[in-house]
Amino acid sequence: MNSKSSICFSSRIARLARRLRRFGHAGLLAVGVASLFYLVGSGFARTGAETDAVPPVAEEARTLSREMMQVSGWLSRRYKVSAVAIEPALRAAEDSGRRFGVDPMLLVAMMAVESSFNPFAESQAGAQGLMQVIPRYHMDKIGKDAGKDALFDPERNVRVGAQVLREGLRRYGSLQAALQYYGGALDDPGAAYANRVLAMKQRLSTAGRKAGTV
Repeated sequence: MNSKSSICFSSRIARLARRLRRFGHAGLLAVGVASLFYLVGSGFARTGAETDAVPPVAEEARTLSREMMQVSGWLSRRYKVSAVAIEPALRAAEDSGRRFGVDPMLLVAMMAVESSFNPFAESQAGAQGLMQVIPRYHMDKIGKDAGKDALFDPERNVRVGAQVLREGLRRYGSLQAALQYYGGALDDPGAAYANRVLAMKQRLSTAGRKAGTV
């Protein structure tokens, strides 16, 4: 790496480090740290020629919808977490929602209820990640070759969670029943889990609609 590239790389690290200091959520801080180490490793692994030869991913293709950007700000204030850290989870929700035909805002509501957006959350029952998926029940969706920590990857976790929800919809035919299936509470006559998720979705939808009035 030449001196000019080193200066540029150091500047990028410094900017990312300043963002990390603003993170208030311990689990999401870990995501930022992991990203920092990835950036350091990839930066030193590449030569200058390789870096120039690989075009960056188009920013437009990775941008959240306007509604979800508004939701990002609301979630950041509610959970006291940097919007920079929340956005990958919201992007995963939009991608998986389109892929599996489920409402992305519903997936975001489930993340809020399940993990409060901590991608490294793990319950005593073994549920992992943003959507608290229990690996032993969903290996067909996770992939047999996936490592034991695969569900701590936000993109994979949300993808599997979306598949589980779609499975519930196909089995039981209603959103309430599908949510109760997801929450492992089909025998709850009060449908407390579904009601909690749907109430959160309503708050998110209200926050998202404000995007059209700005």
